[in-house]
Amino acid sequence: MLDTLQSEPTSANPADGSSGKSKRSGCLGFFIDTVETILLALVLFLAINALSARVRVENVSMKPTLQEGEFLLVNRVAYTFGQPSIGDIIVFHAPGASDMDYIKRVIGLPGDQVRITDGIVYVNNQPLYEPYIAESPRYTGTWDVPQNEYFVLGDNRNNSSDSHMWGFVPHEDIVGRALLIYWPLSEITLLRSSGIVTAIQ
Repeated sequence: MLDTLQSEPTSANPADGSSGKSKRSGCLGFFIDTVETILLALVLFLAINALSARVRVENVSMKPTLQEGEFLLVNRVAYTFGQPSIGDIIVFHAPGASDMDYIKRVIGLPGDQVRITDGIVYVNNQPLYEPYIAESPRYTGTWDVPQNEYFVLGDNRNNSSDSHMWGFVPHEDIVGRALLIYWPLSEITLLRSSGIVTAIQ
């Protein structure tokens, strides 16, 4: 019992083996600490991966907001208990290709009517102020957004494969909301939707 309370071996018993035990105990403690650190890092990595995704912009459909080669942080759980808002930039599975993702801006919500005429986008007959687009759309059309689906457009309106060509995005196909440009470091930008898309007064 007395040996277990000693913090250091004494010179009175040089051959009692306590020095070896301390070394073994120290090595075991270091090993346990290392394993715990690795497991904690793994749990944090898996949790972050479950809640977010990192994607690379591969095309020009969202210029000038997003550039080719930029990396984005995407919130996977943004719409678990809610729905997108007009102006949100979302990542979703490409129509007919679940292994490929697109990134576009939400323009129409379920039940909305979207109309594009004379280069202006109207939602429920309200024109949208869109300072972020590359140029005004050169196409026209009217779309009634079904329940549980969304109308999306690229900011590079005339060079984007989006809802004006192939229809709507089902809610279940949405991967998440783009939150942040994090690479390159010189382009770090928080991607906000609030206050960006508003009706022209």
